[in-house]
This record gives sequence, C-alpha cells and structure tokens, in this order.
Amino acid sequence: MKKYVLDLKVVSVEALSDKHVLIKLTDEKPLPEILPGQFVEVRVDHSPTTMLRRPISINFVDRENNQLWLLVAMVGDGTRQLGQLKTGDVLNCMLPLGNGFTMPTGKSQKYLLVGGGVGVAPLLYFGKLIKDFGAEVTFLLGARKATDLLELDEFAKIGKVCITTEDGSAGEVGFVTNHSVLENEKFDMISTCGPKPMMVSVARFAKKAGVECEVSLENKMACGVGACLCCVEKTTEGNQCVCKDGPVINIKKLTWEI
Repeated sequence: MKKYVLDLKVVSVEALSDKHVLIKLTDEKPLPEILPGQFVEVRVDHSPTTMLRRPISINFVDRENNQLWLLVAMVGDGTRQLGQLKTGDVLNCMLPLGNGFTMPTGKSQKYLLVGGGVGVAPLLYFGKLIKDFGAEVTFLLGARKATDLLELDEFAKIGKVCITTEDGSAGEVGFVTNHSVLENEKFDMISTCGPKPMMVSVARFAKKAGVECEVSLENKMACGVGACLCCVEKTTEGNQCVCKDGPVINIKKLTWEI
C-alpha cells in the first residue's frame, strides 16, 4: 500500500480518562485507504525529549466525516505532548503503516475481538468493518477497574460487548480469559491486542480450542518502515519487523510457548 506523510488538522481532543485522550483528525482531501490494525507514526513537535516519531494504533476511520481517530495513552513526554493538542492544531502523520487484521470471508462467521487497556484501540475500526461486511462480531474488553474501560458506547454501537475487570467493578471479575463467553459461545476467529501476557493467554485459549487467532503486537518501534530493526520479533519464518511484517501476526507464526 502507498504510504503518505500528511499534515492532519485536529478536529477535537477528548479526555476519556486521566491518562487517555481521543484525538480526531481530518484532511482537506479524502483520507487514503486504511486497513484495520494498521497504525500511524506521528511527529511530536515542541517536545525536546522526543526525537523520534511515535507509533499510534488507528482507532477508527470515519469516512462520512473524513476523520481519523487516535486513542492515545499519555505515558511519556511524547504522548503527554500529544494530549495537549488543541482544535485547529496540525499533527504530522506517516500512514498507513503495517499489515492489518484478516477480514471475514463469509457472513456466517463469528469474530471475537479481545482487547486489554489501550490495546482496545484498533478493535473499534476492525469491528465496524466486520459488521459492515455482514459477519457477527463480539468484543471482549478487559481492564484493571471500571474507570480504565474505554469507548464502551462506541463498541456497543457495533456488536455485543463483554467486560472483565480485575477488581470486579464492572462486568465479570478476573482476566479476559476468565469470561464466561469463552465457555458459552463458539467463534471462527479471535483477534486480540493488549499487554503481551494477556495476548499469550488468549493465544493459548485459541490454540486449545482450535480457533484461528491473530495478535497485534506492540513491540517498541522507531522508524515504522522496517529500517531500524528495533521491533524485531522471532517467528517460525525467522526474525521479522513488527512495524513492517506485523503488527498483526497469526499465532501459528509466533514462537510463543503456548
């Protein structure tokens, strides 16, 4: 896919929690083709400690309003600077990067999208495209506590939403792999993004259940195009760059002990 470097205009910046913001961007021209699971590399201006671009998952593409959404966790100087953007500001983005999730091939297929923390970000757009295709989508979202759950209203517009929290303050208590939906329903594909321990557990469940499974890896990245080799992941096909060969990879290619 062709890649672009665009100066996108900030439409709005909405605080979703004390450490998460939703940034909506637009352009004068129609946004390019973007696959679910791809990401952008954003240039962080006015941050002397942020020399490299920051990789951010594409949260949603609103074609009707020509908007690109980025769900940002403010965990360092660079992302905190992004949280200070105002309406009308310009954010330089390189996009779309990486490979995306596998879309359904039949309308009878049932997809389970599992997200933890800010890892829920790429699942919203993916879920919307699954729904538009005509297949069935269920979201399984996990967090430490209820206030850490993000965009629940948006997910509910698309499909069934199942929730777990570690402290039991919302949904079922425990981790995502403890949720009863895994026992009560059968799925044709599981796609997941979030902390690695969570994704390993989801991959282990999928392998045992005989269900195809893809994970969206969150290795540290710098260049975003496979040049710097800092995001390398060991696979059955040798070392691969997550930014170029991923971030979405089928668990059959990973060397995880599951």
